[in-house]
Amino acid sequence: MKIISDEQLKEFKDFIENHEHFYIAGHKEPDGDCIASCIGIAEILKKFNKECKLINAGPFKRIEIKKYAGLFTDHLDFLLDEEIKKTGLIICDCSELKRLGEIEGPLADFDIFIIDHHKTAECPVNSKCIIDSTSPAACLLVQNIYERLVGPLTKELSDILFFGTMTDTGFFRFLSEKDSDTVTAISRMIAAGSNPRETYDYITSGKSFASRKLLGIMLDHAERFLDGRLVVTYETLEDTKKWGQEGRDTDALYSSLLSIEGVEAVAFLRQETETNCTGGLRSKDKIDVSIVAAKFGGGGHKNASGMSTDGKLNTLIPAVVKEFSKIM
Repeated sequence: MKIISDEQLKEFKDFIENHEHFYIAGHKEPDGDCIASCIGIAEILKKFNKECKLINAGPFKRIEIKKYAGLFTDHLDFLLDEEIKKTGLIICDCSELKRLGEIEGPLADFDIFIIDHHKTAECPVNSKCIIDSTSPAACLLVQNIYERLVGPLTKELSDILFFGTMTDTGFFRFLSEKDSDTVTAISRMIAAGSNPRETYDYITSGKSFASRKLLGIMLDHAERFLDGRLVVTYETLEDTKKWGQEGRDTDALYSSLLSIEGVEAVAFLRQETETNCTGGLRSKDKIDVSIVAAKFGGGGHKNASGMSTDGKLNTLIPAVVKEFSKIM
């Protein structure tokens, strides 16, 4: 994880001071890192006595983030032209407006500042950015900003950022010998009072019976490709209608499939509508799934990426396998 430069920090502080009102947005279908980093930025703005609103298109499918849904709205207030000029948009955990989903309002008209950590992230034209693809979580960037602009974390904020960081690091499973700075930052959260055991129990508990049934169905759908090195599974509209309304446990799915001997990558594809599919890609070590995700309107990290594309499962699955064959 790189240290945010003094110049970047000054740009962010100037962005705050040059606007009166703010919207803080995260990507659609948010995860813990997205939600927690947005809340963390809101806490920074409060310290500068700035008004802000949290926005997210949802849906809040993951069990562990549902309690935060009430803090977010999916639409903007009506603003006059003069008010738009005084309003800043801070985007956390993604770098593209289209990844925000269906938000009612003139998002593109605001001054924009992006805080992201995905490998495929790029700073849009006329925007300000703090992008660090070596950071395992957006929450770690927010922690760095808060500590340097405000001071030590409060326990309440530490708990939220710790929760977000743990979801994206898989409770340290995705860290390597290069992440000593990350562990040092996490230790400051623990020193502030965040409890690893309680956070783990919160994230991994409370799953619904339906999610267990759906997990079994997705495991049953799994097929091996490329000499067994790639596993692809899927969820149909019928599966979602019967079992997937209360969220799903894809983390357990990825862990189960990646633990199979010889498997190097996993693709999970879901038919969202009659004409649209989403997907999650995971891999071990050297396989860069962000390359495949980028071919289907997505992106992310080297070993964890997402995608959204027009199409149907019966044609998308072979297309995804073909792209994996180019990198495996």
